Amino acid sequence: MARIPEDTINRIRDTADIVDVVSQYVDLRKRGQNFVGLCPFHNDVHPSLYVSPSKQIYKCFACGAGGHAISFLMDFEKISFVDSLKRLGDRYGIEIKADAEPGAKEFFSNLYA
Repeated sequence: MARIPEDTINRIRDTADIVDVVSQYVDLRKRGQNFVGLCPFHNDVHPSLYVSPSKQIYKCFACGAGGHAISFLMDFEKISFVDSLKRLGDRYGIEIKADAEPGAKEFFSNLYA
């Protein structure tokens, strides 16, 4: 199984702008230094999703959903962590080089055998 280096994950997390990512899916309005919108994770009628550009996080105060850009994409699109990293890497021009874990190929070969 391939492993994505920690520095690549951190680079994607630092580069991905939470407001940019969330605003692709949710209509956000500026309120003070944060942004607010209707939460896509539950049936929301009053804006309860807050996005903080200074902290690079989102939080819904109705259903409790929250996290960073990678986790928002995972939760909204129902994709894996690696797929979320790949999408954000493509969007922000960060190449993802996966390192093969030592012994992983032999481990899976033995499992299949």
